[in-house]
Amino acid sequence: MSRQDYYETLGISRNATESDIKSAYRKLALKHHPDRNHGDAAAEESFKAAAEAYSVLGDPEKRARYDRFGHAGVAGASGAGPGINPDIFGDFSDILGDFFGFGGGGRRGGPARGSDLRFDLEIPFEDSFTGTETTIQIPREESCETCQGSGAAAGTQREQCPQCRGTGQLRFQQGFLVVARTCGQCRGTGQIIKTPCATCRGTGRVTKDRRVTVRIPAGIADGQRLRLHGEGEHGTGGGPTGDLYVVVHVRAHAVFHREGDDLYLETPVPFPMMAMGGKFSVDGPAGEIEVHVPAGSPSGTLIPFRGKGMASVSGRGRGTLYVRVVVEVPRKLSKEQKKLIEQLGATMPAEKIAARPGGEDEDKPFFEKVKDLFG
Repeated sequence: MSRQDYYETLGISRNATESDIKSAYRKLALKHHPDRNHGDAAAEESFKAAAEAYSVLGDPEKRARYDRFGHAGVAGASGAGPGINPDIFGDFSDILGDFFGFGGGGRRGGPARGSDLRFDLEIPFEDSFTGTETTIQIPREESCETCQGSGAAAGTQREQCPQCRGTGQLRFQQGFLVVARTCGQCRGTGQIIKTPCATCRGTGRVTKDRRVTVRIPAGIADGQRLRLHGEGEHGTGGGPTGDLYVVVHVRAHAVFHREGDDLYLETPVPFPMMAMGGKFSVDGPAGEIEVHVPAGSPSGTLIPFRGKGMASVSGRGRGTLYVRVVVEVPRKLSKEQKKLIEQLGATMPAEKIAARPGGEDEDKPFFEKVKDLFG
């Protein structure tokens, strides 16, 4: 059976440049990659054909022989099939790396960044308002001081793995493919330890408790994270240390309610002050505040205090503290108090109030409404 011309397989002309060959192969490999065409036998064959064509045309020497002698000039040249170059997969590891377990990556076990850590910290509302500094203790993996992270006992060192000869991989041929698998003896590091360190038992790492100072900025909100660079676990093989993320949980306050950078405080006020106006003092989050109640204030009125709320963690000022004043309703009234309310009501005009569910609109004198309010 005649074989397809490699130039036709890649869809290029015979005077194509090296860049044209690579580009054509990349497009075909992406199009027919088995990961994108599960169970499609035709796509898999096209993928293999494109790989075979590139292994020849992508090599100047093989291409020259192919141009002169055709398939006969490159048949079996590499021992991995008709002209197949095993290193083709290293050229395109970005698209072929996970297919059948092969790839162009080097051995494992090089420098690796340490893992990030998380710590949940609970603080009282007052600390979130003013900001604070605290010390926490975290367990983390650190490099073993005894062996300096090598994992080998004093006076010894890691040795090249005899199974993979230091590559960290074992290569097998499956048809025209050369498959690379992680070496089981060295677990991909390319090195073995014959005499492990007694302190870390050959891991090169030990668990230690570390004390870390955490600065809590004023205005921090419940659930916000603080990143402490380099306070995570140590890396391996000389890799950088990970980070520590402190997740702050702010305990709810019995008086103050937070919305964004604004704070809300609700306080009862006697009816006469709501009606005639007046002033009183309350304890704010940063000290005593004098509240002026305008005459005729309805229950639920919000009185703002700019710049008395929570600090912005960005450092741009503070929010507003809102004091909500509500009518204070006494549980019991003396006969004299009731009489005074009736006298007050007699001087007030009747007002129409909205119907309640199941009732009709009705006119009710002011003093009757006041009596309803106070019971």
